[in-house]
Amino acid sequence: MKRFLFSLLLTCSTLAVAAGSGSIQIVKPQAAETPPGAKTGAVYFDVVNGGGADRLLSAEAKEMAGSLELHTTLMEGTLMKMRQVDAVDLAAGETTSLKPGGLHVMLIDLKKPLQAGQSFPLTLHLEKAGTLQVTVPVVKREAMMDAMPQHGQGHSGHGKP
Repeated sequence: MKRFLFSLLLTCSTLAVAAGSGSIQIVKPQAAETPPGAKTGAVYFDVVNGGGADRLLSAEAKEMAGSLELHTTLMEGTLMKMRQVDAVDLAAGETTSLKPGGLHVMLIDLKKPLQAGQSFPLTLHLEKAGTLQVTVPVVKREAMMDAMPQHGQGHSGHGKP
């Protein structure tokens, strides 16, 4: 069991180093598969900030979507809504999670469906750390839904109003 945990820790550490630069590390990037014809998708990951305060300003994935926006999820009564944010603050020495039901990168005007088992490049632009390149694996939707908080039945607001 100890060997397994050590191997897992070593693998996660290696992935974090490969997806980061300097004091900012991108850990566990992933996107949920989308059904055929879907026009939006989302990317999730953790940002481990080992340095001073920074901000995630924008993201791009030109081969996958017409545009990308940083979004947050809000509850209005029993309806879950997405809203664009200008940037995501990354506190010094903290981990900021972009996850289902919270902050995330919204893929708008998908050029093709996101299919489980595939991956795509994502470029992140940070105020101080500069540009980071991340490879985003696409996972089964059920895996993403299991992680999402249950906030009622409604869900709207993807893309521009």
